[in-house]
Amino acid sequence: MKRLSGWDAVLLYSETPNVHMHTIKAAVIELDSDRRDFGIDAFREVIRGRLGKLEPFCYQLVEIPFKLHHPMWREHCDVDLEYHIRPWRLPAPGGRRELDEAIGRIASTPLDRSRPLWEMYFIEGLANDRIAVVGKIHHALADGVASANLMARGMDLQPGPEGGPYVSDPAPTTRQLMSSAFADHLRHVGRIPHTIRYTAEGLRRVRRSSRKLSPELSRPFEPPPSFINHKITPERRFATATLALADVKETGKRLGATINDMVLAMSAGALRTLLLRYDGQAEPLLASVPMSFDFSPERISGNRFTGVLVGLPTDSDDPLERVRCSHENAIAAKESNQLMGPELVSRWAAYMPPAPTQAFFRWASGRDGDNKILNLNISNVPGPRERGRVGGALVTEIYSVGPLTAGSGLNITVWSYVDQLNISVLSDGATLKDPHEVTEAMVADFIEIRRAAGLSEELTVVEAAMAPA
Repeated sequence: MKRLSGWDAVLLYSETPNVHMHTIKAAVIELDSDRRDFGIDAFREVIRGRLGKLEPFCYQLVEIPFKLHHPMWREHCDVDLEYHIRPWRLPAPGGRRELDEAIGRIASTPLDRSRPLWEMYFIEGLANDRIAVVGKIHHALADGVASANLMARGMDLQPGPEGGPYVSDPAPTTRQLMSSAFADHLRHVGRIPHTIRYTAEGLRRVRRSSRKLSPELSRPFEPPPSFINHKITPERRFATATLALADVKETGKRLGATINDMVLAMSAGALRTLLLRYDGQAEPLLASVPMSFDFSPERISGNRFTGVLVGLPTDSDDPLERVRCSHENAIAAKESNQLMGPELVSRWAAYMPPAPTQAFFRWASGRDGDNKILNLNISNVPGPRERGRVGGALVTEIYSVGPLTAGSGLNITVWSYVDQLNISVLSDGATLKDPHEVTEAMVADFIEIRRAAGLSEELTVVEAAMAPA
Protein backbone atom coordinates (compact mmCIF):
# COMPACT_ATOMS: atom_id res chain seq x y z
CA MET A 1 0.00 0.00 0.00
CA LYS A 2 1.14 3.53 -0.70
CA ARG A 3 -0.50 6.93 -0.39
CA LEU A 4 -1.35 9.02 -3.42
CA SER A 5 0.69 12.20 -3.39
CA GLY A 6 -1.25 15.43 -2.96
CA TRP A 7 -0.86 16.23 -6.66
CA ASP A 8 -1.99 12.72 -7.68
CA ALA A 9 -5.01 13.09 -5.41
CA VAL A 10 -5.95 16.51 -6.80
CA LEU A 11 -5.99 15.01 -10.31
CA LEU A 12 -8.37 12.38 -8.93
CA TYR A 13 -10.58 14.91 -7.11
CA SER A 14 -10.89 17.10 -10.22
CA GLU A 15 -12.76 14.36 -12.10
CA THR A 16 -16.49 15.00 -12.53
CA PRO A 17 -19.19 13.57 -14.84
CA ASN A 18 -18.18 15.96 -17.65
CA VAL A 19 -14.45 16.27 -16.84
CA HIS A 20 -12.76 12.90 -17.32
CA MET A 21 -9.20 12.81 -15.98
CA HIS A 22 -7.79 9.94 -18.00
CA THR A 23 -5.07 10.31 -20.60
CA ILE A 24 -5.05 8.50 -23.93
CA LYS A 25 -2.09 6.59 -25.42
CA ALA A 26 -2.43 5.05 -28.89
CA ALA A 27 0.12 2.82 -30.62
CA VAL A 28 -0.24 1.77 -34.25
CA ILE A 29 1.31 -1.66 -34.84
CA GLU A 30 2.35 -3.25 -38.11
CA LEU A 31 1.82 -7.00 -38.39
CA ASP A 32 4.29 -9.03 -40.45
CA SER A 33 2.88 -11.51 -42.97
CA ASP A 34 3.56 -14.40 -40.57
CA ARG A 35 1.88 -12.59 -37.63
CA ARG A 36 -1.48 -11.69 -39.18
CA ASP A 37 -3.19 -14.09 -36.76
CA PHE A 38 -2.04 -12.01 -33.78
CA GLY A 39 -5.32 -11.34 -32.00
CA ILE A 40 -6.69 -10.04 -28.75
CA ASP A 41 -6.11 -13.29 -26.87
CA ALA A 42 -2.44 -13.31 -27.86
CA PHE A 43 -2.18 -9.65 -26.89
CA ARG A 44 -3.70 -10.35 -23.47
CA GLU A 45 -1.06 -13.02 -22.94
CA VAL A 46 1.67 -10.52 -23.86
CA ILE A 47 0.36 -8.08 -21.23
CA ARG A 48 -0.10 -10.89 -18.68
CA GLY A 49 3.55 -11.79 -19.08
CA ARG A 50 4.60 -8.15 -18.53
CA LEU A 51 2.49 -7.25 -15.49
CA GLY A 52 5.62 -7.51 -13.37
CA LYS A 53 7.12 -4.66 -15.43
CA LEU A 54 3.91 -2.63 -15.64
CA GLU A 55 3.30 -2.19 -11.92
CA PRO A 56 0.78 0.71 -12.14
CA PHE A 57 -1.57 -1.58 -14.08
CA CYS A 58 -1.91 -3.55 -10.85
CA TYR A 59 -2.73 -0.55 -8.61
CA GLN A 60 -6.25 -0.39 -7.20
CA LEU A 61 -7.63 2.77 -5.63
CA VAL A 62 -8.62 2.43 -1.99
CA GLU A 63 -10.64 5.26 -0.43
CA ILE A 64 -10.10 6.19 3.21
CA PRO A 65 -13.25 6.00 5.41
CA PHE A 66 -14.95 9.38 5.92
CA LYS A 67 -12.40 10.89 3.46
CA LEU A 68 -10.01 11.52 6.36
CA HIS A 69 -7.01 11.47 4.00
CA HIS A 70 -5.98 11.08 0.40
CA PRO A 71 -6.71 7.60 -1.02
CA MET A 72 -4.11 4.86 -1.21
CA TRP A 73 -2.95 2.48 -3.93
CA ARG A 74 -3.22 -1.21 -3.21
CA GLU A 75 -0.15 -2.06 -5.26
CA HIS A 76 -0.78 -5.72 -6.09
CA CYS A 77 -4.43 -6.43 -6.80
CA ASP A 78 -6.27 -8.90 -8.99
CA VAL A 79 -6.28 -7.82 -12.66
CA ASP A 80 -9.00 -9.16 -14.96
CA LEU A 81 -7.49 -8.82 -18.42
CA GLU A 82 -10.76 -9.94 -20.03
CA TYR A 83 -12.26 -6.73 -18.61
CA HIS A 84 -9.33 -4.38 -19.06
CA ILE A 85 -8.35 -5.36 -22.61
CA ARG A 86 -11.30 -4.98 -24.96
CA PRO A 87 -11.89 -5.61 -28.68
CA TRP A 88 -12.82 -2.93 -31.22
CA ARG A 89 -13.17 -3.02 -34.99
CA LEU A 90 -12.99 -0.02 -37.29
CA PRO A 91 -15.29 0.51 -40.25
CA ALA A 92 -13.78 0.62 -43.74
CA PRO A 93 -11.48 2.00 -44.99
CA GLY A 94 -9.74 1.85 -41.60
CA GLY A 95 -7.68 5.00 -41.98
CA ARG A 96 -6.56 7.78 -39.67
CA ARG A 97 -9.99 9.41 -39.49
CA GLU A 98 -11.76 6.16 -38.56
CA LEU A 99 -9.18 5.48 -35.84
CA ASP A 100 -9.44 9.03 -34.51
CA GLU A 101 -13.23 8.76 -34.29
CA ALA A 102 -12.94 5.49 -32.38
CA ILE A 103 -10.49 7.02 -29.93
CA GLY A 104 -12.88 9.93 -29.36
CA ARG A 105 -15.62 7.48 -28.39
CA ILE A 106 -13.23 5.57 -26.14
CA ALA A 107 -12.22 8.81 -24.40
CA SER A 108 -15.85 9.81 -23.79
CA THR A 109 -16.47 7.48 -20.84
CA PRO A 110 -14.83 7.56 -17.38
CA LEU A 111 -12.87 4.72 -15.82
CA ASP A 112 -14.42 2.45 -13.19
CA ARG A 113 -12.79 3.34 -9.86
CA SER A 114 -13.57 -0.07 -8.37
CA ARG A 115 -10.93 -1.56 -10.69
CA PRO A 116 -7.35 -0.64 -11.61
CA LEU A 117 -7.62 2.70 -13.40
CA TRP A 118 -6.81 1.72 -16.97
CA GLU A 119 -8.34 0.10 -20.03
CA MET A 120 -6.86 -1.02 -23.34
CA TYR A 121 -8.62 -1.42 -26.65
CA PHE A 122 -7.31 -3.87 -29.23
CA ILE A 123 -8.42 -2.24 -32.48
CA GLU A 124 -8.61 -4.23 -35.69
CA GLY A 125 -9.63 -3.16 -39.17
CA LEU A 126 -6.83 -0.67 -39.86
CA ALA A 127 -5.59 -0.44 -43.41
CA ASN A 128 -2.26 -1.97 -44.50
CA ASP A 129 -2.37 -4.95 -42.11
CA ARG A 130 -2.09 -2.87 -38.98
CA ILE A 131 -3.76 -2.89 -35.60
CA ALA A 132 -3.88 -0.24 -32.90
CA VAL A 133 -3.70 -0.51 -29.13
CA VAL A 134 -5.36 2.38 -27.33
CA GLY A 135 -4.70 2.79 -23.62
CA LYS A 136 -6.91 4.85 -21.32
CA ILE A 137 -4.97 5.60 -18.13
CA HIS A 138 -6.03 7.82 -15.25
CA HIS A 139 -3.83 10.88 -14.82
CA ALA A 140 -3.61 10.12 -11.08
CA LEU A 141 -1.54 7.07 -12.04
CA ALA A 142 1.07 8.75 -14.25
CA ASP A 143 2.11 12.02 -15.86
CA GLY A 144 3.63 12.34 -19.34
CA VAL A 145 7.17 11.36 -18.38
CA ALA A 146 6.02 8.37 -16.31
CA SER A 147 3.67 7.30 -19.11
CA ALA A 148 6.51 7.46 -21.66
CA ASN A 149 8.67 5.29 -19.40
CA LEU A 150 5.79 2.87 -18.81
CA MET A 151 5.19 2.60 -22.55
CA ALA A 152 8.91 2.01 -23.14
CA ARG A 153 8.76 -0.91 -20.69
CA GLY A 154 5.70 -2.28 -22.42
CA MET A 155 7.55 -2.20 -25.75
CA ASP A 156 10.70 -3.77 -24.24
CA LEU A 157 12.71 -0.58 -24.81
CA GLN A 158 13.44 -0.19 -21.12
CA PRO A 159 14.31 -2.90 -18.61
CA GLY A 160 12.01 -3.69 -15.74
CA PRO A 161 11.93 -6.06 -12.81
CA GLU A 162 11.85 -9.72 -13.62
CA GLY A 163 10.08 -12.19 -11.40
CA GLY A 164 7.82 -15.19 -11.08
CA PRO A 165 4.06 -15.44 -11.57
CA TYR A 166 2.04 -12.40 -10.53
CA VAL A 167 0.51 -12.72 -7.05
CA SER A 168 -2.03 -10.26 -5.64
CA ASP A 169 -1.96 -8.87 -2.10
CA PRO A 170 -4.89 -9.05 0.33
CA ALA A 171 -7.13 -5.99 0.60
CA PRO A 172 -6.41 -3.71 3.60
CA THR A 173 -8.71 -3.62 6.61
CA THR A 174 -10.50 -0.48 7.80
CA ARG A 175 -8.28 -0.44 10.88
CA GLN A 176 -5.15 -0.50 8.72
CA LEU A 177 -6.45 2.36 6.56
CA MET A 178 -7.37 4.53 9.56
CA SER A 179 -4.12 3.94 11.44
CA SER A 180 -2.13 4.63 8.28
CA ALA A 181 -4.07 7.87 7.69
CA PHE A 182 -3.43 9.03 11.25
CA ALA A 183 0.31 8.29 11.04
CA ASP A 184 0.57 9.96 7.65
CA HIS A 185 -1.18 13.10 8.89
CA LEU A 186 1.42 13.37 11.64
CA ARG A 187 4.18 13.12 9.02
CA HIS A 188 2.48 15.84 6.97
CA VAL A 189 2.30 18.11 10.01
CA GLY A 190 6.01 17.52 10.52
CA ARG A 191 6.70 18.63 6.93
CA ILE A 192 4.83 21.96 7.25
CA PRO A 193 7.89 23.95 8.40
CA HIS A 194 9.92 22.64 5.46
CA THR A 195 7.09 23.47 3.01
CA ILE A 196 6.80 26.99 4.45
CA ARG A 197 10.58 27.40 4.18
CA TYR A 198 10.49 26.22 0.54
CA THR A 199 7.76 28.78 -0.20
CA ALA A 200 9.61 31.59 1.59
CA GLU A 201 12.82 30.82 -0.31
CA GLY A 202 10.90 31.09 -3.58
CA LEU A 203 9.44 34.46 -2.57
CA ARG A 204 12.92 35.69 -1.61
CA ARG A 205 14.29 34.63 -5.02
CA VAL A 206 11.47 36.53 -6.71
CA ARG A 207 12.19 39.71 -4.72
CA ARG A 208 15.94 39.53 -5.40
CA SER A 209 15.67 38.62 -9.07
CA SER A 210 16.56 41.21 -11.68
CA ARG A 211 13.86 39.71 -13.89
CA LYS A 212 10.26 40.22 -12.93
CA LEU A 213 7.79 37.38 -12.98
CA SER A 214 6.24 36.80 -16.36
CA PRO A 215 2.96 38.74 -16.78
CA GLU A 216 1.17 35.42 -17.26
CA LEU A 217 2.22 34.24 -13.80
CA SER A 218 1.61 37.56 -12.05
CA ARG A 219 -1.94 37.82 -13.46
CA PRO A 220 -3.07 34.22 -13.65
CA PHE A 221 -6.80 34.96 -13.48
CA GLU A 222 -7.23 36.98 -16.67
CA PRO A 223 -7.35 34.66 -19.69
CA PRO A 224 -9.56 36.22 -22.38
CA PRO A 225 -12.93 34.70 -23.26
CA SER A 226 -12.86 32.47 -26.33
CA PHE A 227 -14.86 29.79 -28.16
CA ILE A 228 -12.72 27.23 -26.30
CA ASN A 229 -13.90 28.23 -22.84
CA HIS A 230 -17.32 27.16 -21.62
CA LYS A 231 -18.96 24.38 -19.62
CA ILE A 232 -17.67 21.29 -21.40
CA THR A 233 -19.74 18.26 -22.37
CA PRO A 234 -18.90 14.62 -21.50
CA GLU A 235 -18.41 13.76 -25.20
CA ARG A 236 -14.85 13.70 -26.55
CA ARG A 237 -13.61 14.12 -30.11
CA PHE A 238 -10.07 13.28 -31.19
CA ALA A 239 -7.78 14.10 -34.11
CA THR A 240 -4.17 13.38 -35.07
CA ALA A 241 -1.53 14.46 -37.56
CA THR A 242 2.12 13.56 -38.14
CA LEU A 243 5.08 15.74 -39.07
CA ALA A 244 8.64 14.63 -39.76
CA LEU A 245 10.74 15.41 -36.69
CA ALA A 246 13.65 16.33 -38.98
CA ASP A 247 11.55 19.08 -40.61
CA VAL A 248 10.65 20.55 -37.21
CA LYS A 249 14.27 20.41 -36.02
CA GLU A 250 15.49 22.02 -39.25
CA THR A 251 12.99 24.86 -38.91
CA GLY A 252 13.76 25.38 -35.24
CA LYS A 253 17.50 25.47 -35.93
CA ARG A 254 17.02 28.10 -38.65
CA LEU A 255 14.98 30.27 -36.25
CA GLY A 256 16.85 29.62 -33.00
CA ALA A 257 13.86 27.82 -31.49
CA THR A 258 13.47 24.55 -29.61
CA ILE A 259 10.98 21.82 -30.50
CA ASN A 260 8.82 23.05 -27.62
CA ASP A 261 8.94 26.60 -29.04
CA MET A 262 7.87 25.25 -32.43
CA VAL A 263 4.95 23.35 -30.89
CA LEU A 264 3.78 26.51 -29.10
CA ALA A 265 4.19 28.61 -32.25
CA MET A 266 2.28 26.12 -34.44
CA SER A 267 -0.45 25.95 -31.80
CA ALA A 268 -0.63 29.74 -31.65
CA GLY A 269 -0.93 30.01 -35.43
CA ALA A 270 -3.62 27.35 -35.60
CA LEU A 271 -5.56 28.88 -32.73
CA ARG A 272 -5.35 32.31 -34.37
CA THR A 273 -7.00 30.84 -37.47
CA LEU A 274 -9.78 29.30 -35.37
CA LEU A 275 -10.27 32.37 -33.18
CA LEU A 276 -10.79 34.51 -36.28
CA ARG A 277 -13.15 31.87 -37.67
CA TYR A 278 -15.29 31.42 -34.55
CA ASP A 279 -14.84 34.61 -32.50
CA GLY A 280 -14.07 37.14 -35.21
CA GLN A 281 -11.01 38.36 -33.32
CA ALA A 282 -7.77 36.90 -31.95
CA GLU A 283 -6.48 38.01 -28.56
CA PRO A 284 -3.41 36.44 -26.88
CA LEU A 285 -4.37 33.22 -25.09
CA LEU A 286 -3.02 31.60 -21.94
CA ALA A 287 -1.86 27.99 -22.19
CA SER A 288 -1.00 25.77 -19.26
CA VAL A 289 2.13 23.87 -20.25
CA PRO A 290 3.23 21.01 -17.95
CA MET A 291 6.89 21.11 -16.97
CA SER A 292 8.32 18.04 -15.27
CA PHE A 293 10.76 18.23 -12.38
CA ASP A 294 11.55 14.50 -12.36
CA PHE A 295 12.84 12.93 -15.57
CA SER A 296 14.05 9.71 -13.92
CA PRO A 297 13.92 6.93 -16.55
CA GLU A 298 12.85 4.40 -13.93
CA ARG A 299 9.79 6.42 -12.80
CA ILE A 300 6.63 4.82 -14.21
CA SER A 301 3.93 6.26 -11.93
CA GLY A 302 3.00 9.44 -10.12
CA ASN A 303 2.87 13.07 -11.14
CA ARG A 304 5.98 15.20 -10.84
CA PHE A 305 5.16 18.27 -12.87
CA THR A 306 3.78 21.75 -12.54
CA GLY A 307 1.50 23.56 -14.96
CA VAL A 308 3.23 26.74 -16.16
CA LEU A 309 1.19 29.49 -17.79
CA VAL A 310 2.61 30.58 -21.14
CA GLY A 311 1.23 33.39 -23.28
CA LEU A 312 0.38 32.42 -26.85
CA PRO A 313 0.88 35.20 -29.44
CA THR A 314 -2.37 34.46 -31.25
CA ASP A 315 -2.81 38.20 -31.89
CA SER A 316 0.18 38.31 -34.27
CA ASP A 317 -0.32 37.75 -38.01
CA ASP A 318 3.44 37.27 -38.60
CA PRO A 319 4.52 33.58 -38.35
CA LEU A 320 8.13 34.46 -37.48
CA GLU A 321 6.96 36.87 -34.81
CA ARG A 322 4.84 34.07 -33.33
CA VAL A 323 7.92 31.83 -33.16
CA ARG A 324 9.98 34.59 -31.53
CA CYS A 325 7.28 35.44 -28.98
CA SER A 326 6.64 31.77 -28.20
CA HIS A 327 10.35 31.31 -27.55
CA GLU A 328 10.57 34.38 -25.28
CA ASN A 329 7.33 33.61 -23.43
CA ALA A 330 8.43 30.02 -22.76
CA ILE A 331 11.78 31.20 -21.38
CA ALA A 332 10.07 33.77 -19.13
CA ALA A 333 7.59 31.16 -17.86
CA LYS A 334 10.37 28.66 -17.11
CA GLU A 335 12.38 31.29 -15.24
CA SER A 336 9.33 32.29 -13.21
CA ASN A 337 8.67 28.64 -12.41
CA GLN A 338 12.25 28.15 -11.21
CA LEU A 339 12.17 31.32 -9.13
CA MET A 340 8.98 30.31 -7.32
CA GLY A 341 10.13 26.70 -6.99
CA PRO A 342 8.92 23.98 -9.39
CA GLU A 343 7.47 21.86 -6.58
CA LEU A 344 5.56 24.68 -4.88
CA VAL A 345 2.06 23.68 -6.01
CA SER A 346 2.61 19.94 -5.64
CA ARG A 347 3.91 20.35 -2.07
CA TRP A 348 0.94 22.43 -0.94
CA ALA A 349 -1.43 20.03 -2.75
CA ALA A 350 -0.65 17.48 -0.02
CA TYR A 351 -2.69 19.60 2.41
CA MET A 352 -5.82 19.93 0.28
CA PRO A 353 -8.69 18.20 2.15
CA PRO A 354 -10.46 15.58 0.02
CA ALA A 355 -14.14 16.48 0.50
CA PRO A 356 -13.90 20.29 0.05
CA THR A 357 -11.50 19.89 -2.88
CA GLN A 358 -13.89 17.51 -4.65
CA ALA A 359 -16.78 19.89 -3.97
CA PHE A 360 -14.83 22.78 -5.48
CA PHE A 361 -14.12 20.88 -8.69
CA ARG A 362 -17.76 19.80 -8.99
CA TRP A 363 -18.75 23.47 -8.74
CA ALA A 364 -16.09 24.57 -11.24
CA SER A 365 -16.99 21.91 -13.81
CA GLY A 366 -20.68 22.86 -13.63
CA ARG A 367 -20.16 26.58 -14.24
CA ASP A 368 -21.08 27.90 -17.67
CA GLY A 369 -18.59 30.65 -18.30
CA ASP A 370 -14.99 31.49 -19.05
CA ASN A 371 -12.12 29.63 -17.43
CA LYS A 372 -10.53 32.03 -14.92
CA ILE A 373 -7.06 30.48 -15.00
CA LEU A 374 -6.26 29.27 -18.53
CA ASN A 375 -7.64 28.91 -22.04
CA LEU A 376 -6.27 25.46 -22.86
CA ASN A 377 -3.59 22.88 -22.10
CA ILE A 378 -0.65 22.29 -24.46
CA SER A 379 1.89 19.51 -23.82
CA ASN A 380 5.08 18.41 -25.56
CA VAL A 381 6.51 15.08 -24.41
CA PRO A 382 9.68 13.45 -25.78
CA GLY A 383 8.74 9.86 -26.51
CA PRO A 384 10.89 6.78 -27.27
CA ARG A 385 13.82 7.31 -29.64
CA GLU A 386 13.86 3.68 -30.75
CA ARG A 387 11.13 1.68 -32.46
CA GLY A 388 9.37 -0.60 -30.02
CA ARG A 389 7.71 -3.97 -30.46
CA VAL A 390 4.68 -5.58 -28.86
CA GLY A 391 4.51 -9.34 -29.12
CA GLY A 392 7.21 -9.13 -31.77
CA ALA A 393 5.18 -6.70 -33.93
CA LEU A 394 6.63 -3.30 -34.85
CA VAL A 395 5.12 -0.14 -33.33
CA THR A 396 5.01 2.38 -36.19
CA GLU A 397 3.34 5.37 -34.47
CA ILE A 398 2.52 6.64 -30.99
CA TYR A 399 -0.05 9.30 -30.11
CA SER A 400 -0.98 10.70 -26.71
CA VAL A 401 -3.30 13.33 -25.32
CA GLY A 402 -4.03 14.64 -21.85
CA PRO A 403 -7.48 15.38 -20.39
CA LEU A 404 -9.69 18.42 -20.76
CA THR A 405 -10.03 20.59 -17.68
CA ALA A 406 -13.06 22.44 -16.34
CA GLY A 407 -14.08 25.29 -18.61
CA SER A 408 -11.57 24.41 -21.33
CA GLY A 409 -12.73 22.39 -24.33
CA LEU A 410 -9.39 21.83 -26.04
CA ASN A 411 -6.13 19.98 -25.32
CA ILE A 412 -3.16 19.80 -27.71
CA THR A 413 -0.54 17.16 -26.90
CA VAL A 414 2.53 16.41 -29.01
CA TRP A 415 4.71 13.31 -28.63
CA SER A 416 7.87 12.65 -30.58
CA TYR A 417 8.58 9.06 -31.59
CA VAL A 418 11.77 8.10 -33.44
CA ASP A 419 11.54 10.28 -36.60
CA GLN A 420 7.98 11.57 -36.03
CA LEU A 421 6.36 14.51 -34.30
CA ASN A 422 2.84 13.25 -33.61
CA ILE A 423 0.11 15.78 -32.86
CA SER A 424 -3.02 14.81 -30.90
CA VAL A 425 -6.00 17.07 -30.26
CA LEU A 426 -8.86 16.40 -27.86
CA SER A 427 -12.03 18.48 -27.73
CA ASP A 428 -15.44 18.10 -26.19
CA GLY A 429 -18.71 17.84 -28.12
CA ALA A 430 -19.44 21.59 -28.12
CA THR A 431 -16.13 23.29 -28.96
CA LEU A 432 -15.58 21.92 -32.48
CA LYS A 433 -17.54 19.66 -34.78
CA ASP A 434 -14.27 18.23 -36.07
CA PRO A 435 -10.97 18.58 -34.13
CA HIS A 436 -9.13 17.93 -37.39
CA GLU A 437 -9.67 21.66 -37.91
CA VAL A 438 -6.91 22.12 -35.32
CA THR A 439 -4.49 19.53 -36.70
CA GLU A 440 -4.96 20.80 -40.25
CA ALA A 441 -4.40 24.39 -39.11
CA MET A 442 -1.24 23.37 -37.21
CA VAL A 443 0.24 21.68 -40.29
CA ALA A 444 -0.73 24.68 -42.44
CA ASP A 445 0.90 27.06 -39.96
CA PHE A 446 4.07 24.96 -39.90
CA ILE A 447 4.27 25.28 -43.69
CA GLU A 448 3.74 29.03 -43.33
CA ILE A 449 6.58 29.24 -40.81
CA ARG A 450 8.91 27.32 -43.12
CA ARG A 451 7.98 29.58 -46.05
CA ALA A 452 8.71 32.68 -43.97
CA ALA A 453 12.02 31.16 -42.82
CA GLY A 454 13.11 30.55 -46.40
CA LEU A 455 12.77 26.77 -46.22
CA SER A 456 11.01 24.39 -48.57
CA GLU A 457 7.24 24.20 -48.24
CA GLU A 458 7.38 20.54 -49.27
CA LEU A 459 7.14 18.50 -46.07
CA THR A 460 8.95 15.20 -45.68
CA VAL A 461 6.56 12.27 -46.03
CA VAL A 462 6.73 10.01 -42.98
CA GLU A 463 6.45 6.63 -44.69
CA ALA A 464 5.72 4.68 -41.51
CA ALA A 465 2.77 6.90 -40.53
CA MET A 466 -0.86 6.63 -41.57
CA ALA A 467 -2.00 8.84 -44.43
CA PRO A 468 -3.43 12.24 -43.39
CA ALA A 469 -7.10 12.32 -42.39
